[in-house]
Amino acid sequence: MTITAIDCDVHPTCTGNDILLPYLDTYWRDSVEERGMGSLESAAYPPNAPITARPDFRGPNGYAATDAAQVTRQVCDRWGASHAILNCLYGVQLIYNEDIARAFARALNDWITKEWLDRDPRLRASIVIPMQNVEYAVDEIERCAPDKRFVQVLVLAMQETPLGRRHHWPIFAAAEKHGLPLGIHAGSNYRNPVTSLGWPTSYVEDYTSQAQGFQSQVASLITEGVFAKYPKLKVVLIESGVTWLPGFLWRFSKFWRGARTEVPWVDRSPSEIVRDNFRLTIQPFDSPSDPHDVERIVEHLRSDDMLLFSSDFPHWQFDGDERIPKGIPDGLRHKILVENPLATYDRLNGASLRESAS
Repeated sequence: MTITAIDCDVHPTCTGNDILLPYLDTYWRDSVEERGMGSLESAAYPPNAPITARPDFRGPNGYAATDAAQVTRQVCDRWGASHAILNCLYGVQLIYNEDIARAFARALNDWITKEWLDRDPRLRASIVIPMQNVEYAVDEIERCAPDKRFVQVLVLAMQETPLGRRHHWPIFAAAEKHGLPLGIHAGSNYRNPVTSLGWPTSYVEDYTSQAQGFQSQVASLITEGVFAKYPKLKVVLIESGVTWLPGFLWRFSKFWRGARTEVPWVDRSPSEIVRDNFRLTIQPFDSPSDPHDVERIVEHLRSDDMLLFSSDFPHWQFDGDERIPKGIPDGLRHKILVENPLATYDRLNGASLRESAS
């Protein structure tokens, strides 16, 4: 079967802790039941928020994307993706207790393996790690990495500290060693406000402010010297939007030129580093409706290699079945759909994909 498209952002839905109980060790399973621990559903996507899922995506229980068959029926059969990468946003990062976070991260990754990857060969997944403890996070990467169906390490855009800080570097070392990009997805552990001025009062403000988190993480990873230490590391900004990047890079590179003596390990323009090491998924594509304006925005990226196809299923980011925004040049469509994902995710080599698609 021909590789038609690789969907780089699909969200399986874990509806509650009861789903994960069989994958928890006995001690933690008993603890969940005895403490009456409720669901860890992420505040980044409240279940009943309209943007969380289109009405026609939801099942009788009100949830969408609750099993592999439902996801592949929509993403693969209806939209024509030959493969999809699962990014589970169940709220492991919201837990304060490091040991509980570790237990739930393990259970979540095991659930993804058993209930999703084992059920359809077209599916791949990201490793969810407990960022509350770097040692535990590295352990989880090492535990899951032998399964080549895990193609990425997944973290949230808004952490307790910027990702570039040196105590996070063992995570980057493990990711680079195993050929795993670092996927930074919209979302927060809500230790700090999601705006630079304090806490918002509405969901729409929270969601809109996520771009601030992505900008901060890009600046942190570059200025702290992550790519000088780990030059092969790829970073995928997932659900970040796209149109903010050209203006941000212009400003970032301008100030770097004036203050670069402060960061001598950054030996080339941040714009160059971003174009070499960063990629962005296309949904949500925060652009004007005019196709000509969209084409100009893409030109401002100054690279045909940066954009990756994604549907963001089941989140409601576009109407109908127009997965590729109007205005994307025809010559760029195949790169976004197939070539760029293959170049970004080392484990998505053409031979294994064609074998699983056949």
